[in-house]
Amino acid sequence: MPIWIVVVLLGVIEGITEFLPVSSTGHLLIAENWLPEQSQLFNIVIQCGAVLAVLPLFPERLHQFVFKLREKETQDYLAKILVAFVITCVGCFIWDKLGHKLEKKPAPIAWALLAGGIAFVAIETWLRGRLLQNQVTWAITVAVGIGQIVAAIFPGTSRSGASILLCLLLGLARPPAVEFSFLVGIPTMLAAGGWEILKEFRHHSGGGQHENWAMVILGFVVAAIVSFIAVKWLLRYIQTHTFVIFGWYRIAAALLIFVLLK
Repeated sequence: MPIWIVVVLLGVIEGITEFLPVSSTGHLLIAENWLPEQSQLFNIVIQCGAVLAVLPLFPERLHQFVFKLREKETQDYLAKILVAFVITCVGCFIWDKLGHKLEKKPAPIAWALLAGGIAFVAIETWLRGRLLQNQVTWAITVAVGIGQIVAAIFPGTSRSGASILLCLLLGLARPPAVEFSFLVGIPTMLAAGGWEILKEFRHHSGGGQHENWAMVILGFVVAAIVSFIAVKWLLRYIQTHTFVIFGWYRIAAALLIFVLLK
């Protein structure tokens, strides 16, 4: 199979799964059981493409950040994004410095998918009929940071999935939960991408010359386009639906992995 087709397929998988709460890293790692394995740098960079694609989908927030920066409400929201981001960075930096590597075996990924799927179904069932708030609290902020650390350590958990689950559990309504999770994800994934690129140039003589940068850029662009479409659909979907469908999808995907990749 030509490498560009492999890259396009991985870009499509990344674009669809980065913000849907089903774990993009888990899907990419599983896909590589049938497709040629790509570098960790490739996976991180195409995730950055998917992350950047969401910016145009929050025009009101972007307008607020640019033109209403002096308002207390704007400063408070930005501070919460920053705190969640810092918590994530500190936790992931410590994990990385301890020498831990990303788990690539199918079974742990499947278990993480299964646990998250059961959690989504259970929490959405528990929330049925309950009144949820629209205000992001500091408790939610800390929880989102911790959730992103857990997702970074255990592929299959899903960064957005863990963040959204914790937001729902703490009483935040679905649209603001998705928005806050996604906005925190932007600096988080960009920082991860920058860190991986820095390590690439520091640890390999020749400064990343062994990397096929044309294919990395192709994956980045494909992931960005597909992610934009997927997130636009998700933002409409959650206005009138719960996350139960994603819970059942995760459960089905986990069972499929157990059967096919045992």
